[in-house]
Amino acid sequence: MELSDMLNIALMQGFAGISLFSVLLLMGLGLAIIFGQMGVINMAHGEFMAIGAYTVFLGSTLTEKFAPSLMQAYFPFAIAAAFVLAFAAGWLAEWALIRHLYKRPLDTLLATWGLSLALQQCFRTFISPKEVSPTLPEWLMGSWAPKEGLDIPINGMFVLALTALVTGGVMLALYKSRWGLRVRATVSNRPMANAIGINTKRTDRLTFAIGCGIAGVAGAAFTTIGSTGPTSGSLYIVDAFLVVTFGGAASLLGTVASAFGIAQAQSISEFFMTGSMAKVLTLSLIVLILMMRPQGLFAAKVRK
Repeated sequence: MELSDMLNIALMQGFAGISLFSVLLLMGLGLAIIFGQMGVINMAHGEFMAIGAYTVFLGSTLTEKFAPSLMQAYFPFAIAAAFVLAFAAGWLAEWALIRHLYKRPLDTLLATWGLSLALQQCFRTFISPKEVSPTLPEWLMGSWAPKEGLDIPINGMFVLALTALVTGGVMLALYKSRWGLRVRATVSNRPMANAIGINTKRTDRLTFAIGCGIAGVAGAAFTTIGSTGPTSGSLYIVDAFLVVTFGGAASLLGTVASAFGIAQAQSISEFFMTGSMAKVLTLSLIVLILMMRPQGLFAAKVRK
């Protein structure tokens, strides 16, 4: 095998890691807001991702049945709908369940785990117990070949662009908007935030809902690279927690760096060994690094 062929294979494998990075980052961003900023261990985060994925599937099915002429245009609207529905589900979950369990992390873990099992059963009962896939528009199919022997999938580039857009939006919202100011004030000193007139309960609910909405966008992105089943979201929840913990629980920059490192390590190692061994190697490296730096790559400086 020539050097150019090996380089092309390495680039394509690296881009496969970029696609995984995009999904992990979107999942991690939502979880970083919920877990890192609020301290809630949301074991149902993967199911909010599945809500987004199923929204795209149902949008595809309905468009194909009732308005086939719109098949080339439905996907961006389905992504927006995925965010809205996951946001609404997160708002409802926070109002009905999470708001009663703040400052009780183990209770939130058990409660959201029960919520995840309930949502999985709802998916099986009301949608399908089998894996499903939406019909993607033609402009998402195929690949771009910048040079001979190097094929980059278009859907991967689209997911990367979507991830960059969402990440930039979250960063701007957290550091430049009134909501972000309220979130940071609540995280830094909740009693003082209440004292200056910030409704911390409403801030908590909105923050939790936004984190779930971002997970819905992750599910919409996931439909471009894989099929969706009742347990698809739960397969990513451990990786999402690893991304947040490894990067630093309250650091969005750490979440980005962590998602990229984990995805690339796993993708490149899969080229040389089996998928399960690649995952073991990646997890082992993360554990070793966390043993030396338990606060994560980018520890947030929060005044106690």
